Amino acid sequence: MKPSPISPTVDFEKDGVQHGFLRLPYSRDDSAWGSIMIPITVAKNGNGPTALLTGANHGEEYEGPVALMELAHAIKAEELSGRVIIVPAMNYPAFRTATRTSPIDHGNMNRSFPGRPDGTVTEKIADYFQRMLVPMADVVVDIHAGGKTLDFIPYAAVHRLPNPAQEARCVAAMGAFSAPYSMMMLEIDTVGMYDNAVEDMGKVFVTTELGGGGSSTARSNAIAKRGIRNVLIHSGILSGTMNSGPSIMLDMPSNDCFTFSEHDGLFEICVDLGETVRKGDVVAKLWPAERTGAPPQVYTAKMDGLVTARHFPGLIKMGDCMIVLTVAVL
Repeated sequence: MKPSPISPTVDFEKDGVQHGFLRLPYSRDDSAWGSIMIPITVAKNGNGPTALLTGANHGEEYEGPVALMELAHAIKAEELSGRVIIVPAMNYPAFRTATRTSPIDHGNMNRSFPGRPDGTVTEKIADYFQRMLVPMADVVVDIHAGGKTLDFIPYAAVHRLPNPAQEARCVAAMGAFSAPYSMMMLEIDTVGMYDNAVEDMGKVFVTTELGGGGSSTARSNAIAKRGIRNVLIHSGILSGTMNSGPSIMLDMPSNDCFTFSEHDGLFEICVDLGETVRKGDVVAKLWPAERTGAPPQVYTAKMDGLVTARHFPGLIKMGDCMIVLTVAVL
């Protein structure tokens, strides 16, 4: 395997707090010998576990960058027993243009693993995480939200794993995060996901969906800040007492959780996030955008459940995810 073209300006083995960059050479029209400079903070104090904390895996999801920028500013090495690696904007080109995917190569970071050192810009960043950063870590937290096209109730999530002991460690870390909801998450498409890359190495992995609409709120930012701190304390890396609250456990038992649009049109949401619905209840109507007087297409719930996610923009396209339902685990 070829070496990574990315070079860090920080020393991962040095005690103290360092702020620097992951420098990726990128020759382009406006800078022949240019570089992409991905901000990174490393805080270390002696021996102990390592946490890798990431945000903006998708560039228009903001709770991660907000919480991690604040943590990078405030973190003190003397409060640690181990190491914290903070990358507030994993897909930095996408973050700077407020887009889900990279403006350079249209790469979706969360579908680009394991990456390639001689691939596209997005693949090179994924490769660096795959071969350099994730192997250093014991626990990985990747903060997501719905971006511009989805909105979610705020939850932390883990996946069902073939290794029961690893799954139990992930569930314990998710509990420590203490989001208002906690999810055993079913993914639509797992090919190339960062989640799988981390889990396949046997690491503890926690992800989130904390809101959406292409922005963040005071509440969703606070959930991210508290959750990250809690996981660091739970992992034995940060001193202090966890600030925990109640969390409702959710499950996704089947693909009936998902409703996808089979039409283009004007999207009328008929249920709000956090509401409960029964199978057959109307959850959305799609009005034809090109004429008046025509009836809407009516979509109904395929199962009993809690409205956990919804399409956010007022217009929708065929194939878009419209509604996600989950069930509470008592």
